[in-house]
Formats: sequence, structure tokens, C-alpha cells
Amino acid sequence: MLVAIDSSTDTASLALARDGKVLAETSWRCGRNHSVELLPRLTRLLDEAKVSIKDTSCVIVAKGPGSFNGLRVGLSTAKGLAFSLSVPIIGISSLEMEAYRHAESGLPICPIFNAGRGEVAAALYRKKDNQWRRLTPEHIATVDALSAEITEKTIFCGEYVATIANQLKAKLKAKAVIAPDQMRSAVSLIELAKPRIDAGDYDDPATLQPIYLRRPAITKPKRRQKFTNGGSK
Repeated sequence: MLVAIDSSTDTASLALARDGKVLAETSWRCGRNHSVELLPRLTRLLDEAKVSIKDTSCVIVAKGPGSFNGLRVGLSTAKGLAFSLSVPIIGISSLEMEAYRHAESGLPICPIFNAGRGEVAAALYRKKDNQWRRLTPEHIATVDALSAEITEKTIFCGEYVATIANQLKAKLKAKAVIAPDQMRSAVSLIELAKPRIDAGDYDDPATLQPIYLRRPAITKPKRRQKFTNGGSK
């Protein structure tokens, strides 16, 4: 049985599959409650599918980019399962997972996550001649800079797209196709992992790390102000 885990952003998703058949899946808005909601949801999903976690043959996890807390919880949960059950693990890009459900469109697909500070995390993907490819590296850019990369009609997707849809349309006109807002499904992780499972191409759980793209912001302490009378503040 395959267990897929995505807790990259405020949306989380889990899926179970066996022999090419999805046994159960769930997606929900968890906000920042990944640490308290993920395992209980997984337990419930296993109960609904009437299977045991001991049936797991491989764990698949979304490795980012995304929120620091969400990725930490998802990766640690996935690694914990892989270690305790002695099964392999595969990490899949969260942006690629977001893009994959639009693969059959034939168009370039640009998944977008909020990177903060007025920027977005993005990449371009496309399925052409039955080959799924990443066209550009995952990177952080402003909406203006990202728009300048687009040369043809492109699907924009992701939970943050609705927030910047007007900016994209103003810059790109008819080249911007805004996908409807839908929660990601961890089933996409299973589909993307299948070629790697078939090839035995697994990750090392000891070295598998989340993709942040940006370091967490650290607030530096204010310098102490000296006074001429010898005191300090």
C-alpha cells in the first residue's frame, strides 16, 4: 500500500493506494494546525479504507516549497513512518504536485505558492508527446518578473493564484489561463511517484530534506543605545 502525505501549505492532503487503485483520500484546509491534525486524519483515513498502516510498502511526501511548519511536520511524519516500518520513501516537489492535475491540458502549467515579501514560488511544467517535463527551475520571483517569463498561453494554478489573478491578467491578457481554485490531492503524489517506484528510485530518508527556496526570516535584536551620561538602554 502506498501512503501519500502533503502538508506543504494551509491545505493538506492524504491518500492511500494499492495495485493502482486509490483506496481513500482526503484534503482539507488546516491553516497552521498541521502538527495536531495530520496524524489523526491519517488514522481516520486508514480506518475508512479498512487497512493497517503496517500494510504500507512506500511513503510518498510533498517536500516543498511551502510553509516551514507544514513541511517540517509532513517530512518528519513521512520519515517516521518509513523508519518505523522499514519501507522506502519518495519526496516529490509540491509545485510539481500542484501542476500535475492539469497535465492533460497540453498547455504549459505554472503552479504558484505565496513566498511572502511580495513574491511567489513558481516553476513551469508541461506534458508533451506523452512526456511530463519541468521547463524551468523552481524559483522565487515577483509577479512582474514571472509574467515576463511567459511566452504563450499558460495555466496558472495554486491556492494563491486567486489573490494575484488580476495582476496576471493585466500583464499577460489572453496568455493567462486562471485555473479554478481546487484543493490539492495527494493522489497526484502517487501518480508522480509511480515511475520512480517502478525503477526502484527511492530517496534516502536520512538525507531527504524539505525545499524552502527561502530561509526563514530572523529578526535581529535591536542594538542597545548608549547615552552620554554612561547609562544604557
